[in-house]
Amino acid sequence: MCVKRAPAPGAKIPLTADGSAIDTRNLGFTMSPHEECAVEEAVRLVEAHGGSATVMTLGPPEAAEQMRDGIATGADHGVLVETDRTDWDPQATAAALGEAIAQLQQEGARFDLVLFGNESADAAHEQVSVRVAHRLGLPIVNGIKGLETSDGHVALRRDTAAGSERYEVPLPAAVAVKKGLNLPRYPALKGRMRARKATVRTIAALHHPGGLTSHGLRYPPDETTETEILGRGADAAPRVVELLGEEGLT
Repeated sequence: MCVKRAPAPGAKIPLTADGSAIDTRNLGFTMSPHEECAVEEAVRLVEAHGGSATVMTLGPPEAAEQMRDGIATGADHGVLVETDRTDWDPQATAAALGEAIAQLQQEGARFDLVLFGNESADAAHEQVSVRVAHRLGLPIVNGIKGLETSDGHVALRRDTAAGSERYEVPLPAAVAVKKGLNLPRYPALKGRMRARKATVRTIAALHHPGGLTSHGLRYPPDETTETEILGRGADAAPRVVELLGEEGLT
């Protein structure tokens, strides 16, 4: 499964002085809730059917922290596609991840299922899973909240406003899952100790120019509310009538 190092949800995201990037010096990082469900599902599949689960991420050396979080909850291996660049849009990210997975396959690794979170917690582009699958020649279904494997196929459920959609695709395949697919487990102390000692494979990221260009970042306008004291008791009645008239309610 592929995960992304992203700022922790709910944190105030500071920008650099020139507004060109996020100031990460004092930020906490995590993987998105969708990706936590992808890791959990991979671990459950290994527990039920055997095999092993590998967690992969693209990023700086610090991104190994998120891989070790995945190992702490039951994944077997970690692969860091390492880079010190920051200009990674979905197209460039998918190319680097796809090439790293292809390299592992050439070395003899076999992946029946490549899992993604449906979108990252920060950018939410919802493109990387589809682009990686296309690059590897795999069938891909996204937005998944139900998953079962059997007889060389995977049965998938996507919830919609009108009900649900069901798909069946042959393995190997790629699947992008959403929060709610399962309840991710909390890593136990034994798992954290195992993750701390685990050896992480590092692959140098190959950068291909993407299609997005960043011109700058800015905060959206703050939402503000105002309170107006209309008066007390009967003295407020004229102002209440006036306001109702302004809203067309009289």
